[in-house]
Amino acid sequence: MVTERSHIPAPGPVARLIQELNRLPGIGPKTAQRLAYHIIRASSDDVQSLADSILGVKDRIIFCSSCHNLTEIDPCDICADPRRDRSLICVVEDPLDVLTMEKVGFYRGLYHVLHGVISPMNGIGPEDLKIREMLPRLQDGTVREVVIGVNPTLEGDATAMYIQRLISPLGVRVTNLARGLPVGGQLEYADEVTLTRAFQGRREL
Repeated sequence: MVTERSHIPAPGPVARLIQELNRLPGIGPKTAQRLAYHIIRASSDDVQSLADSILGVKDRIIFCSSCHNLTEIDPCDICADPRRDRSLICVVEDPLDVLTMEKVGFYRGLYHVLHGVISPMNGIGPEDLKIREMLPRLQDGTVREVVIGVNPTLEGDATAMYIQRLISPLGVRVTNLARGLPVGGQLEYADEVTLTRAFQGRREL
């Protein structure tokens, strides 16, 4: 006779850790469980180091007052670098996109980080992003071109068109990355050649 196995819940602290890990983007219940039990088996020093790094991010990382990228100092190193081309601003969705562009190394202009894209389905409108914060950067005539580097998705396209309509009256050229990037893809996963060609082949909106 086969008896039904009773479900034994995880101890309270373990269950809470799994729950918190499960809240992270891209982490499902099974992955959260594996991560939780990995942490339990890790040494106290390793766990303390992980905890310190998480707290350090919250305590020390701020948004650059100019481009809204993540930084420890304000303005950030990119905005403060006199060697950057200040006539060019590349608009990206997330700080990870800045890391991707800088890793490739061909772009020497400035950035503006939106922290998302317009997505009515998710309740995200233009006012929820760092869009209008870019306008003061375009007032003195230094910036001649704004490159829209958001991901080629429906939400990204809607965001690009909104930005184009907002800043085109200022006389600033607005361009978009070429479609060497796959539709629906994400900038952070683009390889160096694809990203370089997409940037070189940018077109006016």
